[in-house]
Order: sequence, then structure tokens, then C-alpha cells
Amino acid sequence: MKERVKWELKLTASVGVAGCKVVAKIASDLGKPDGLVEVAPGQEKGFLAPLPVIRLPGVGSKTERALKAMGITTIGQLAALTPELVRSRFGAAGVAIHRYANAVDNREVKAPGEAKSISRETTFDQDTSDRRFLQATLYYLCERVGAELRRHNKEARNITLKVRYADFETITRQLGSQEATDADATIFAAAVGLLDRALSVKRKAVRLLGVGVSNLTRGGKQLYLLDPPRQRSELLDKAIDRIRRKYGFASIQSGRTLALTDIFDRGKDD
Repeated sequence: MKERVKWELKLTASVGVAGCKVVAKIASDLGKPDGLVEVAPGQEKGFLAPLPVIRLPGVGSKTERALKAMGITTIGQLAALTPELVRSRFGAAGVAIHRYANAVDNREVKAPGEAKSISRETTFDQDTSDRRFLQATLYYLCERVGAELRRHNKEARNITLKVRYADFETITRQLGSQEATDADATIFAAAVGLLDRALSVKRKAVRLLGVGVSNLTRGGKQLYLLDPPRQRSELLDKAIDRIRRKYGFASIQSGRTLALTDIFDRGKDD
């Protein structure tokens, strides 16, 4: 497989082989950029134990800091905790990472099918109530979602906002439309309205912000003879897509997202 990828695509590939997906993924990460790491059956927990907790999917910088405050720095130490303790501290997300730390991952390996939804989200290093910063981040996420829609020649009728607060309460809000869209500005206009309402109802700092689209349809627009500004906006989106495909997503930014250079640089959105 590695040789075929290199021959056909001129790319190197890192491969991890293990009895479950999470261990195989970590093994692949450790083998980058051109490695092959195999974890024998029964050796999964021993393989994971000495690794830092940040290697686990689902453990970001903030969760890592919280674990370090508990004296937990390795995956083995996390695995040794009781599920009840992890749940009480981190909620449902903690249950998942605790299972992964114990090399328990029952997800099946499935060939990717046609996308039914597209989403992007990011977890902040520090909880924030700065509405301008949240709106800028949301715009960036909408740009990512819009670009992905256009890449797959899809449009969406439903737009969903996801907000996780500092106390780990998580809400989702959805808005539907009869007319499908793949336009960044249209997606943002719907999402920011949902965000403004959510922030007005619950005045709490935000830990995570995400946006998703669903109810996807195949793209194929007619020209807007009576709406030239809309047509120009869609052409602009596609022109920006071409630049970003060639030079990277951060190569061109809107004024709204210039303050988010750190997110672009780290590629934190999922």
C-alpha cells in the first residue's frame, strides 16, 4: 500500500497496524512521515502506556492541562484511573478518552461513503466571552465548511451551530431553508444569528465553537440574472478556493479573521 501510494500519487504514507482504530491511528502518527508501525495483539496497552496523554484523540491542550493538574501525564496513568473519576471530571468526553487509554475502541472500519454532513469546530485555549472573537472564529469555520461544500459540489439546506460552555454544557441550534447554499456569507449569516441568540440566553464563557451543514444536495446553480451581487459573491468564493488550494488556507484571509492567525497556524479546527 505504501509503495502504491508513492508510485501513483508521489506521496509518502505513514501506516499504523493494530487491533483497533485508535491504537492504529496513534501508531501511524508515531511513524510519520514515512513509517510502518505494527502493534501486536495483546500489546496495545503496553504500547500506549508511556506515551503522553496529548497523543490520544480527543485530548486537546486544555484537557491535557487539566489532566496534568491531576498528576496525569501519560496514557498509562489515565488508563489506571477509575471510569467514575474521569466521568465526574470530564463528562461523556472523558469516558471516551478513558476507553481509548485502555485500548478499547469498538468502532468498525468502514469505507468512506458520500458525505451527509460537513462540520468544523475548534476548542479554545482559554474560555472566552469576547463576542467579536467568537464571531471571527465562526466566520473562519464557515469559510472552511463552505470550501468543503464546493469541493464536493454540494449545497446545504440546514445549518447547525454548536457551542460548548466553560462548564462543559453543550448546545446545538439549527436553522433550515428551502434554498440550498454553498456560499460562505450565507452560511455565516445563519450561523451568527444562532450564535447571537445563544449568547443572549446563556451569558457564559465559551469553550468550543462549531458549525455544520446537512441536508446536502448536488450543486448546480443557474445564473442569477436579477441578482448580480450574489453571483459575484459566489464567483469570489470560488476564486479564493483556487488560491487556497494552491497556497494554503491561510494564504488569503478576510479582515474579520486576521486576528485568528494562531488558529490558522496550528490548524486547530477539526
